[in-house]
Amino acid sequence: MVDVQFRFREDEAVNDPAVTVDSFGEQSNATAVRIEPGDDARDLLPHLNRLSLVEVSFPAWTDGRGYSSARILREAGYAGELRAVGDLVIDMLSHLKRCGFDAFAPDKALNEQDAQNAFDRWENVYQATGVDGRQAIWAKRHG
Repeated sequence: MVDVQFRFREDEAVNDPAVTVDSFGEQSNATAVRIEPGDDARDLLPHLNRLSLVEVSFPAWTDGRGYSSARILREAGYAGELRAVGDLVIDMLSHLKRCGFDAFAPDKALNEQDAQNAFDRWENVYQATGVDGRQAIWAKRHG
């Protein structure tokens, strides 16, 4: 299990061990899965109702494939905990949250105040998402 530093959910934290995407299909009792770079999040879509935790691995902060995995899962209706794990840096936090991540487990603890500033930084956004309910700035201007 990884140490979660930030969590934005009211339910109890999931502590089930996460299995790989490849082994998930073979384990009918698995409720947690870990997506590594190169895994296709769409493979999990038929199983969203049995998942309580999806960890998405960021082995390097420069690898952005995990953002797409989060969007795919959230847009398909996944409502369980979506946890970013790995080489997370302050500059990523607000973008990760907007893609649907609601828990964060960085390899190295982040400064709490810097992280809060990052989560709160952008009042207006350009992309509409179903995650945070914020209206895109263009829609505000051209309502």
